Amino acid sequence: MERKRFECSALPSGWKREEVTRKSGLSAGKSDVYYYSPSGKKFRSKPQLARYLGNSMDLSSFDFRTGKMLISKLNKNRQRLRFDSANQVKGKPDLNTSLPVRQTASIFKQPVTKVTNHPNNKVKMDPQKAVEQPRQLFWEKKLTGLNAFDIAEEIIKTMDLPKGLQGVGPGCTDETLLSAIASALHTSSNPITGQLSAAVEKNPGVWLNTSQPLCKAFMVTDEDIRKQEELVQQVRKKLEEALMADMLAHAEESGKGSDTVQDKEDDV
Repeated sequence: MERKRFECSALPSGWKREEVTRKSGLSAGKSDVYYYSPSGKKFRSKPQLARYLGNSMDLSSFDFRTGKMLISKLNKNRQRLRFDSANQVKGKPDLNTSLPVRQTASIFKQPVTKVTNHPNNKVKMDPQKAVEQPRQLFWEKKLTGLNAFDIAEEIIKTMDLPKGLQGVGPGCTDETLLSAIASALHTSSNPITGQLSAAVEKNPGVWLNTSQPLCKAFMVTDEDIRKQEELVQQVRKKLEEALMADMLAHAEESGKGSDTVQDKEDDV
């Protein structure tokens, strides 16, 4: 293994960053990153580093791999803090964790329940009168342009959908189709079948089933399930090989570290 150790300017004075490049095995060419405190304590992950530093330093924008503070992420954190503080002052609810559904008041009558602590009072509510809040048509298109980023703030490549999945609706793209299917799987407990009505292609604004995603009706066959099982087995095998190589590399590193300590003790 090739080891390189540098001063880490993003951390307090005396902290060092070590990059270890593997020379053999299935993971040859890959590198591991470690950090050393001024006292020589070794840290293998960002959570360990955060627990050790505690409240003395904010590591939310710290990139463990490069040892640098991500300026763009730091600015986003500052903007988020200012936004949260403003919402707390104004008393606005945080809607960031909910899907973009209609927020206007319903025009239908809703049951009202009055709750008190008096033991003789009874709470009455007719569940049949409860009306589900209507959804906007094609609200999934609001998710267009929202991308997932990794720790280095690079866009994660989106998955390729099967050819049998085709979108419906005005201006429906593959990105909108993926967002619609993912949202339906997340928000609904019913089977996802797509739009079963053939008339939806002629006039989606009238015949669209809002409980189903913006895609044509599709069928999952036994062949599709078999191919997915084979793909899962291949991914699990690759993961097993990677974990085994990582375990062997750490064992080799620990063995070399023990030999170095023993040599120093012999010299003394």
